[in-house]
Amino acid sequence: MNTGRVVFVGAGPGAADLITVRGARALAAAEVVLFDALTDPALRDLAPNAKWIDVGKRGFCDSTAQTAINAKLVKYGSSQQVVRLKGGDPSVFGRLEEELLALHEAKIACEVVPGVTAAIAAAALTQRPLTRRGTGRSVSLTTAMTREGDLQAARSADTEVFYMAGRQLPVLSRKLLEAGWAAETPICVVSRAGCADQIASDHMVASLAAAALLHRGRPAVVTVGAGAKALIPVHSAAQKPAKSLGLDMPHGSNRAIPV
Repeated sequence: MNTGRVVFVGAGPGAADLITVRGARALAAAEVVLFDALTDPALRDLAPNAKWIDVGKRGFCDSTAQTAINAKLVKYGSSQQVVRLKGGDPSVFGRLEEELLALHEAKIACEVVPGVTAAIAAAALTQRPLTRRGTGRSVSLTTAMTREGDLQAARSADTEVFYMAGRQLPVLSRKLLEAGWAAETPICVVSRAGCADQIASDHMVASLAAAALLHRGRPAVVTVGAGAKALIPVHSAAQKPAKSLGLDMPHGSNRAIPV
């Protein structure tokens, strides 16, 4: 008879204090923590006595195979209190389905604690609501890259948020035009949303390629359409100058937004 339990916890997209109170309590009670690559190391302070096991993966380059993760969940979850710590929200591009099925098949009790996904964090830090009265009635969360490495884009909602497209922004620009988005449609790119070194920049569909250098090598979300439009001018006096980020910013519509 299995006496253990697994709690899937969404750690949020960046800083440790974005975790929910329920998630923090689950960590405090954990004996084993299986954690993803992008979770904040500071979260270890919430479970100092637990055994922490790195099962991270980045994109489609698996550093830990999904079958190995499933096996560890079953191994430890059969007799111990386990937290499966996932970046963002477990149900948004977090391969939650495979892991839940493995636990159900092994008859191991489990629970899912939601977290802040990167799209929500990006909208919050740039103060751009993803839904807008009259203009933004629908939101789509899309993973741009397929397992085969192809980039896809569509126009299925007033606001489209693309995950895992940071390495192919020039291609995404072309795909968005092909999907019917107007060249002047606003885009906001945010990399490392929720972290101390987060960066956001404004673009249009036609000029999205200009964001590639600024966000290179950083996990990024790309918001297109109604939810990407700035409510407050980028040059607001309340904002710090772009130089405060220590970066050489381009001019015009592609200026970085200090956050």
